[in-house]
Amino acid sequence: MRIGFLLNPIAGMGGRVGLKGTDGKVAAARARGAEPRAPDRARRALDALAERAPDTTVLAWGDPMGASEVRAAGFDPDVRGGPADEETTGDDTRAAVAAFRDAGVDLVVFVGGDGTAADVAEALEGSDVPMLGVPAGVKVYSSVFGVSPEDAASVAATFERTERREVMDIDEDDYREGEVHPELRAVAHVPVAEQLQSGKQIGGGTVESLAEGVADDVRARPGTTWVLGPGSTVGEVKERLGFEGSPIGVDVYRDGEVLALDASEAEILAALGDDNVIVVTPIGGQGFVFGRGNPQLSPAVIRECDVEIVASRDKLDDLRVLRVDTDDPDLDEALRGWEKVRVGRFERRMLKVV
Repeated sequence: MRIGFLLNPIAGMGGRVGLKGTDGKVAAARARGAEPRAPDRARRALDALAERAPDTTVLAWGDPMGASEVRAAGFDPDVRGGPADEETTGDDTRAAVAAFRDAGVDLVVFVGGDGTAADVAEALEGSDVPMLGVPAGVKVYSSVFGVSPEDAASVAATFERTERREVMDIDEDDYREGEVHPELRAVAHVPVAEQLQSGKQIGGGTVESLAEGVADDVRARPGTTWVLGPGSTVGEVKERLGFEGSPIGVDVYRDGEVLALDASEAEILAALGDDNVIVVTPIGGQGFVFGRGNPQLSPAVIRECDVEIVASRDKLDDLRVLRVDTDDPDLDEALRGWEKVRVGRFERRMLKVV
């Protein structure tokens, strides 16, 4: 099999430092100390691919768009070109994919987020070449991504047929202001596999009773630091506690005081105390608890906290399992298993984290 492989080196950099994405914010992300996320996730996918399908021929694009990561995984890449400048753009992505397409690859594997997916799909428009994403962005609304880097590698090594799936994206400036309006950018050929994530659904059921139950718990535990994740469900909790939180950010609360609004990873860690609880809701339609939309809740943060998962009954009715993808495989493994999800003021439902 011949695979074209590329990575967007800046994908996901803005997430952990609280920027909700990296479009137009690379300098700001670096100023806040952001570290590249995509190269490590590329290596995880490539290492898994080398184990599953070591005879794969890998076409690559020059550094920093993947050639070194391909070599590090043990492949001898056929490098078809490289970016025009050190700071890469969507034009570089489209050029790489066009070169792979013209070289007759069986699959294009990319590492990035929804914006990268849209660029890949644009370059493949009119062809039958399928695409597959290794998730590294902040939002990842599209249904063209593997659940994890390792899952993407498994799909690449074993798929036998493809289907049409949607590529979605949102305006990141609107997203930072709390406005979420997903837009269909393309419909692409994608391998058929269970290890692909679904497209994100918007909305949920009524959560007033659930939110009041969580707020009761907060008031009953003085001294506990509450790390309140993004989403409308947890937003109801923030309202019950008497403050207007960040709708798509992470807020930190303790003993009637908001310690941090729209906090970065560093700000969350600085605010933690001896007893800490993360309250988070899964993404509708996908089931991700960690790893999509909340990278501020990093492995370092999660390891310092207990985790309370909350969701409306309607949202859980559409989910078979919950998922985690934290960038730390050991932590992902520790988080897996059956979990009680709060669905009402007192009621809880068991659902498996995979």
